[in-house]
Amino acid sequence: MTAKVQVGSVLIDDRPRIAQILALKSESYSGNWSLVEAFDGFSLDRKIHAAGWNFFFMAAEVKVRVFGAIGARNIQSALKRALKKVKPQNFNSLEVTGIVAKHFLGVPYVTVFAHSRHIQQSCALDGAQERRASQNDAEWARG
Repeated sequence: MTAKVQVGSVLIDDRPRIAQILALKSESYSGNWSLVEAFDGFSLDRKIHAAGWNFFFMAAEVKVRVFGAIGARNIQSALKRALKKVKPQNFNSLEVTGIVAKHFLGVPYVTVFAHSRHIQQSCALDGAQERRASQNDAEWARG
């Protein structure tokens, strides 16, 4: 893994249609999720709106802690757990909003904060069933 995750990084579910329309460059990160290159949440939001699409921000924060010093492996481990937590919601992206390293009784740990995001054409957020159907279509297109 060469991708460097930092605050503002956006992970996106690999959906061919979204990536093609928005001309996003991304690097594979974990499973079907890729790290969007050269964009943070704000600049990606501007690009998506310029293409006539919408980029929703979910208020509910996802918080995951892992033991160990701050590093790419621990951050990736935390993000994998965060992706598992948000998977039932069927949103197609996740923005890292915080990475904090601390110690408790001399034991280092890292807390990663993230928010679900969703890219779609409609200005009204699709319901869970519509998002799931869209995700199923994307999985079918991948083969």
